Amino acid sequence: MRMKLMLAAAGLAALAHAAPAAAQDKTLVLGGYGGSFERLMKEVVIPPFEKEHGVTVQFVPGNSTENLARLQAQKGNQEMDVVFLDDGPMYQAVALGFCGPIKDTPALADVYDIARMGTDKAIGAGFVATGFAYNAEMFKEKGWEPPKSWMDLADPKYSQLLSIPPITNTYGLHTLVMMARLNGGSETDIEPGFAAMKEKVAPNVLVFEPSSGKMSELFQSGEIALSIWGSGRVKSLADTGFPAVFGYPEEGAVALMVGICPIVDSNVSGEAQAFIEYVLSPDVQAKLAETMGFGPTNRKTELPKELGDSLPYGPEKVGNLVAVDWNVINPKREEWTQRWSREVER
Repeated sequence: MRMKLMLAAAGLAALAHAAPAAAQDKTLVLGGYGGSFERLMKEVVIPPFEKEHGVTVQFVPGNSTENLARLQAQKGNQEMDVVFLDDGPMYQAVALGFCGPIKDTPALADVYDIARMGTDKAIGAGFVATGFAYNAEMFKEKGWEPPKSWMDLADPKYSQLLSIPPITNTYGLHTLVMMARLNGGSETDIEPGFAAMKEKVAPNVLVFEPSSGKMSELFQSGEIALSIWGSGRVKSLADTGFPAVFGYPEEGAVALMVGICPIVDSNVSGEAQAFIEYVLSPDVQAKLAETMGFGPTNRKTELPKELGDSLPYGPEKVGNLVAVDWNVINPKREEWTQRWSREVER
């Protein structure tokens, strides 16, 4: 009898030791952007979360198009548990049923309304503003005032000194939509946008450059003075010492949100929900701002003045951001892309 009791006690002790190990064996697969974003996640953001929640986070790098394609290819047997996507692809992921509901948490109450994305299945983890990027030194040498209006892109003084990403890039798409809106159209009436791009803006464009690296090179070589770009990209270029400045158009910079959502049927759904709440916390939001140039979506995040001045940060700047209607754009995007190739980049 005594031997049985000893064996039972030993078994209970073994189970007690095994429990933490089993918890540690949980793996959360996170999809997100590669490059500097992946390094930030692995070096700064993920380790404290792993320690607190007893989970291993595996990172799957890819741009938004690649990770949306992964979700489509793995339908019914998803590899990822949480994914970061640009807002356009994120609306597609929600519409296709890949994202599950986000549980209501204290952090959600502190998120700006524009970052709620009109759904309970995705939320903005960071703001990037689409607006003007310009070489302040070149503008000063030429005696030019900083650009003010989206329609300034049509000013002949920028002939062959302007670069705009193509419509396959969100910055280019935002430009098309704003040209439509400022010329009597909208997402549902894109004709004025194509007309303005083709007749007024395209003649000034040196190159429709999709690559952020090449866009930086165009600025550094003095080939361009002005582009439409994201506030985070401009911050990264300015951090190298180049006199790059981000300008907010008077009609409003367009909000490009970095969205995050929990994937349906995850076997670590609790940890997935916890990771989203963690990313929305003021501390992590501040880290994303400092390293990636993302404007915080949590209104309680506090940033140093110099950093805050360079980002879409605070109620006033966030309140002036313009949102585009992705529910109208996404079904039309392929058609618009083909038309852009024929008419704008010809």
